[in-house]
This record gives sequence, structure tokens and C-alpha cells, in this order.
Amino acid sequence: MTRLMGEQGPLRTLVEPTLEDLGFDLVRLLLMGKQRRILQIMAERRDGDPITVEDCEAISRSLSAVLDVADPIQGAFDLEVSSPGMDRPLTRRKDFARFAGFEARFESDLAVDGRRRVKGRLKGITDDDTVIVAPAEPGPDGSQADWAVPLAALVKAKLVLTDALIDHAMKADKATREDDAPQTGADES
Repeated sequence: MTRLMGEQGPLRTLVEPTLEDLGFDLVRLLLMGKQRRILQIMAERRDGDPITVEDCEAISRSLSAVLDVADPIQGAFDLEVSSPGMDRPLTRRKDFARFAGFEARFESDLAVDGRRRVKGRLKGITDDDTVIVAPAEPGPDGSQADWAVPLAALVKAKLVLTDALIDHAMKADKATREDDAPQTGADES
């Protein structure tokens, strides 16, 4: 797992098995705030279908029970369950392969070719966990070379909402609806 996913400690070990049992994958887990804390869980369906409000409610009910029993967070907190959205964070190795070809913003704690931040087209991830990006703008030296950063050095990665991403999401949604539509046969009797 990458640190892009968020919390890597005991909260994740409580949350992840519950999500998996319900048929979801954890995308990101963040504990935010000081006064009133918010535990943000981003999840997606394992079957690839879009996550629904009902899915978020089911996840919230199940996780609330688990968190109430384990009581891992001192003091009051709000549980926030959501889908990653179209302009989602990229947090797992498979996200960098799945969303290759789309525009994204990246931030690294390691300067690569004089840059810590890059916006550009994600080209994918190599076998040795190097994320390859075709930058939208030339680097400090004027070069338009690909930006190759170790996955472990990334602190933020997020898709940019573009027409291509919207088209991709709409086609995926349409395919899901067609798959879920009742099938009628011509020779039904």
C-alpha cells in the first residue's frame, strides 16, 4: 500500500476487512480535524459498478458498529463514507495502470528533474513502481521529457476533471446500466 491511501495503522486494519466483506475496496482513509474529527473513508465496488448512496449507507452502518466496539479514535468523530468521484485520488498501484492516458496532478516529496509538482497525462506505472507522466508544461530546464517518479515518493496524485474523463465515466455508467437492464428475448412465451 502507498501512503497516498492515508492512514496506515490500526484504523486501516479495522476498516479494510469490513469493506472487503461487503464487496468494496478501500481507496483512501483519512482522519482529519482537531476539534471535531472526521474519519473519511473512500471506497469503490469490487465489481466495477458505480457506488450508490445505499452502498455508502451500508458501509457506514457496518463500519460504525466495528468502530464503536473497537473504539480506536479518542473522543467524538464523524464518519464520512463516499465514492472517490470522477476526479478521484490515485492511491493504489492499480490506479496508476487503470487511469493511464488521463490528465492528473502529482506532488512528490522528491524533486525529479527539478520538479516536485507536475500536471500532465499519466502514462502508467512500470514494473519497478515508477510512475511515468507526460508533463503538460516544460520543466525548469525547458525539457518536455517524461517525468518519472517513484510511487513511494508521491504524496498526492489526483485525476483532473476533463472532457475525456467525463466521457469515460459516462460510457462506463451506460455499460453498467445496459448490463443491469432486464433481458427480453424475441421468442419468450
